[in-house]
This record gives sequence, C-alpha cells and structure tokens, in this order.
Amino acid sequence: QVQLVESGGGLVQPGGSLRLSCKASGRPFSNYAMAWFRQAPGKEREFVASISWSGNTVYYTRSVKGRFTVSRSNSQNTVDLQMYSLEPEDTAVYYCAADLGVFSDYDEGTWMSDGSYAYWGQGTQVTVSS
Repeated sequence: QVQLVESGGGLVQPGGSLRLSCKASGRPFSNYAMAWFRQAPGKEREFVASISWSGNTVYYTRSVKGRFTVSRSNSQNTVDLQMYSLEPEDTAVYYCAADLGVFSDYDEGTWMSDGSYAYWGQGTQVTVSS
C-alpha cells in the first residue's frame, strides 16, 4: 500500500508563486512513477506534470510549461511542484499520484493519463485570486 500526502496549497495573488509537496510512504519511493493532476470546479481532472523514478523524464501540460517545475527526492520520499507566475486559471485542487508500473520514457500518453496511476493523495487547494 502507498500513502500520499500533499501540502503547500493556499491563496496567492496572480503572478505569485507556490510550492506543493507530496510525501510518500509505504513502499520504496524510488520505484514510483509520480505525477501531479488538478481539478477545477466543474471541470474534469487534468494532468499537470509527471516525473520518472530517475528524474530524467518529465512531462508538463502545455499551459504550465515554463511556469511550473516538477522535481523529486528519492532520499526524502517527496515530489514537489514549484509553481511560478500563477494565473487565476491555475485555481484547482492539486493531487499527487503514483504508480509502480514501468512507463516507457517515450509514452507520453501513459504518463499523462490519470488511469495510469493507482495511488492518489487527498488533494491540496490552490487558489489564485486578487
């Protein structure tokens, strides 16, 4: 069993920054494929970013490229999402997700699909508003 706990959400003004963190426990963290998804009110959950166990393969959804950075620490069992230049459209509940499956580095579709991840955190609210 894998447990994921997100933290770092909050209220921020447009143009501001936040850093989300996800702490994993239960099984060797270095084996996990990790990702962040988000869900805005009235919308479907969408992919934000993902990172392989080595950190060498990362994907971002187009709307956050250049503004968000995903990283991980296998020694601390954490995956972070640094968010810059936040926009009101970034307002959502952000979820950390994990899976022990072997995802091909080149299979972008698998990394970006919420159906690929078996384990989910409870979510943390990010609100971007003036």
